[in-house]
Amino acid sequence: MSLTDPIGDMLTRIRNAQMRRRDTVATPASTMRGRVLDVLKSEGFIRGYSEQKTDNGLNEYEIELKYSENTPVIRTIERVSRPGRRVYVSVKNIPSVANGLGVSILSTPKGVMADHEAKAQNLGGEVVCRVF
Repeated sequence: MSLTDPIGDMLTRIRNAQMRRRDTVATPASTMRGRVLDVLKSEGFIRGYSEQKTDNGLNEYEIELKYSENTPVIRTIERVSRPGRRVYVSVKNIPSVANGLGVSILSTPKGVMADHEAKAQNLGGEVVCRVF
């Protein structure tokens, strides 16, 4: 099966699993997905993730979702830059999410990072998604 937006697929899997109150969710592994998951873990939105090999020889990530008092920690997770409409920002125009309570995940020339890290390093880039 061919996917045109693998990051959007992963975000939708996380959203759907949280609606069903699942503890874990699986998604196919890729470098970009792993980097986005690293940012989600460092910002405290997920417990963690591990890479596993499936029966057909492909790798997948097993994502451990995080809940606080039986409600998901991630209230909203949405894709900003899509294959049909890329969204790039300079360091001056990096959007603030929920007055600083949320995080924009950016793909910069120095890697995938949270908005506050990009501002500290004076980097702009593509806004992959926002989470709060």
